[in-house]
Amino acid sequence: MSGAAALIGAAALVVSAVPAHADPAKPADGPGQVIPAGKTATPALVRGIREPVAASGSPADAARGHLAEKKGRYRIADPGRDLRPVQTLSSGTTETVRLQQRHRGVEVLGGQYVVRMEHKDGKRVVTGTSGKYFTGLKAATTPDVDEELAVERAVGATEDRLAAQRAAGPRKSADDAEKAPPLTGTARGLVVLPKGEGVLTQHVTVRGADPATGRPVLQEVYIDARSGYPVLQYSAIKTFGAPSADAGKGKAADASRTAAKRTAAAADGPQDGATGTGVRLDGKSVDLQVTKDATRNEYVMRDLSRMRDSTHNELSTWDARGKSVDETSGTWPEGVKEFGSADPAFGKDATESGAVDAHWAAGKVYDYYRTVHGRNSLNGRGMAIRSLVGVSYWGMPYVNAFWDGTKMVYGNGDAEYRPLSAGLDVVGHEMTHGVVENSADLVYAGQSGAMNEAIADYFGNAIKNDARGVAMDDPDSGLLGESLCRTKSPRDCAFRDLNDGRTTSKSFLGVGFGTDNGGVHLNSTIFSGALWDIRQDLDKTLADKIVYKALTEYMTPLDGFTEGRNAVLAAAKDLKVTDAQLRTVERSFNAHGIVPGWELAMGVDSDQLLGRVNTNESRAGAGGGWWAASKSNDDGTEAYSVWAGRTDGTGAPKLISPNDGRFHVDPVTDGKTVVWMSYKGRDIQLLARPLAGGPVKVLATSRYRFTSLAVEGKTVAFELHGRRGYTAAAYLRMGQDDEPVRIPPSAGTGRFNRTNYPSLHNGRIAFADEHRVDGAYRNDVGILDVATGNRTTVKLTDAAAEAGPTAITGKHVFWLSTPDYETGLTAVRRADLDGGNVVDISPATGKDALRGVLLTASDEAVTVLAQTPDTQYRNETLSKLWQFSPDGARKGRVSCNRGEQLGGAADTGTRVVWTDATTGYTDLVTRHRPAGNCG
Repeated sequence: MSGAAALIGAAALVVSAVPAHADPAKPADGPGQVIPAGKTATPALVRGIREPVAASGSPADAARGHLAEKKGRYRIADPGRDLRPVQTLSSGTTETVRLQQRHRGVEVLGGQYVVRMEHKDGKRVVTGTSGKYFTGLKAATTPDVDEELAVERAVGATEDRLAAQRAAGPRKSADDAEKAPPLTGTARGLVVLPKGEGVLTQHVTVRGADPATGRPVLQEVYIDARSGYPVLQYSAIKTFGAPSADAGKGKAADASRTAAKRTAAAADGPQDGATGTGVRLDGKSVDLQVTKDATRNEYVMRDLSRMRDSTHNELSTWDARGKSVDETSGTWPEGVKEFGSADPAFGKDATESGAVDAHWAAGKVYDYYRTVHGRNSLNGRGMAIRSLVGVSYWGMPYVNAFWDGTKMVYGNGDAEYRPLSAGLDVVGHEMTHGVVENSADLVYAGQSGAMNEAIADYFGNAIKNDARGVAMDDPDSGLLGESLCRTKSPRDCAFRDLNDGRTTSKSFLGVGFGTDNGGVHLNSTIFSGALWDIRQDLDKTLADKIVYKALTEYMTPLDGFTEGRNAVLAAAKDLKVTDAQLRTVERSFNAHGIVPGWELAMGVDSDQLLGRVNTNESRAGAGGGWWAASKSNDDGTEAYSVWAGRTDGTGAPKLISPNDGRFHVDPVTDGKTVVWMSYKGRDIQLLARPLAGGPVKVLATSRYRFTSLAVEGKTVAFELHGRRGYTAAAYLRMGQDDEPVRIPPSAGTGRFNRTNYPSLHNGRIAFADEHRVDGAYRNDVGILDVATGNRTTVKLTDAAAEAGPTAITGKHVFWLSTPDYETGLTAVRRADLDGGNVVDISPATGKDALRGVLLTASDEAVTVLAQTPDTQYRNETLSKLWQFSPDGARKGRVSCNRGEQLGGAADTGTRVVWTDATTGYTDLVTRHRPAGNCG
């Protein structure tokens, strides 16, 4: 799904109904321009007014008083009750107040309204407003699901998402994985998602490290407070490079408190400010503001000069060598110290670790925001600025950097890339994330997340180019990270290019939130490219002021590209640009396809079976000429129901499950029966119903989820889950088994001894079998004949290779195998049903290797959901469906759709059904034959 609108399942909520350049419309009670918002009576933007408001009292009270007085315009019933002040920024005579919406006392995700005022000569006037206040909310705010259950479900949902992503990157060994601590969840309280009449959720933050890969995890999960189903989740990890670079970023309130205590303790001893020196990684000597710390009897990288006139907070740089990224993401690592030196001249150690660059660059970025925009530190109120340098990835190179809400963290680099703090644009990018978080707080998912990245890129690159004297018409002026390489040319080294010319019509990539948080890096240069064009075509300082004003005074958390355009144009008008300059700003957005309604222009080569399913983490099933899928209503407010229809598109879809407030998800079908999961409170039920009609049958009930569902006749196969990652392949025969029959691993005990990934055909269940033998883990594939109980083992010669998802047909069993944990590349393997004749139909090495995630098969074709290996995210490396003949002789893409393909279920022949995100929405689509070569 694309855009912050898609994040909450209702794109129309944040798409303005009037173009930004439309003729001004007058409000009912005053002059000015009003841009309405979709599905809410409160306008998205009001500007060009000068309406008196109380001059005495706080700006927040004045702002809410204005909204109350102009109730006919804003339709906010009780601003004093429903809008909580979160921030007031004052600059000269201007005041900008941000107000957070609450529904019956519960915070509304992304519901934020901004009031802009001028306070001068003892008088105060309102000059404009903007944002999102959702007037249609009616949801009850008493939860049926408590925090304990919400945490459990959130951790489980995160484990499922991680499992689905593991094929796309390197892993740890099974022994290391078994030692990893489990993920933990922290309840954050109730939140209303602004979909339709509102969806009450329990917000949970899940943190830790993926036990299989070691990657840091910081996941925001929203659990439906009626059913316990995860209706929304996205990563809070924000990075300079895309996730393929293995980076982390998140928020943590405890980090700043801990760091503050450490700094305060250091400050107890005598300390004197001084000017030190150091050598950057590019060989240039620079001055550093440092402090003589008498307690440590050395000079430390602690700059007390820049905020001496305000908060007395410090700008400091800390030695995190020896710390892994998972120890620094969202927390303050134990034992780190500020970089120190016996004299003010910091030596080789400080240079090679990237500490000199980090400390010098942080000062430059602080000075830019203070001098150009009058902003005192990242929050505008003089907060401390702290950098950790030298962080590794489990002792290995870490080529990325991030901001986690309280500090910057820079990776140690590798043989080619210098430590990430060596890029002034990288430092500017990460610190700008702090500015964004403390102003518009753009949600880090979909279009709003891409704008978050775009603005960080824009200011990071602007600061670097100005410091280096790079002309805006230089062909390389748009490169970011180009100076980080030791041997590569700048263009080959760069992470991104703001002059790449990408547009919405040719380049926008619709993806789910499991991929790059919905495209925050993939789609960022579409928006940042428009901003960079403005900087190239206008005075660069004016351009910076326009973008900064749009960010801090107009944008709100759920804004998409269209709202971003509106904000920039409004800010330009406030700064009284000429008509010619305003047309330049408009042309910049037009050139990148950022115009009202651009989302409607996306094309596909597939046939739609069910449009805008508006579901999260629910897969579709197919078989016997029928499909089954979950769907919410058009604005995503309803709990999900299961629908089914014919895969050739004939006939009308039919409702299979009740529409009863439970979340009915992950349906599968054999063309006669539909089986699915149902979430309600503490119970998750496995349900079944014939396609021909009849009562819904309860097959099993558990506190934990069922996955990998399959049905054939009266037999249902699935994967059972339990505490601490327990899984077991299992089955039951409808009308015969009262409880699931577990399929045990071949031998051994332990946390990672398990069977999983079952598939079903002709009364046989294929499954992955992981177990310990003589102290070592081995992986095999098992085949169980349900009728006889006979079990066949496919003995694998490379038993250390992880066996992933399976598929079984009338002649063969197929599975994904990962021989190399470092690359994460998967072979597609095939064996006869007697366990013999093991061959690869797709290799795990070489140019044709894939990173497989899911597997499905018919007698005629094997279909794999996979990524092609690459060093960067782009369309070609998103999850796509690849189809093989059973012997591997024929290979091709199922569809050439631009955007992410999710799931995938084989029907008969070569027909496949999947969920496609190309259009910016998730649609259920199909093709009856593969598209072939999409080159």
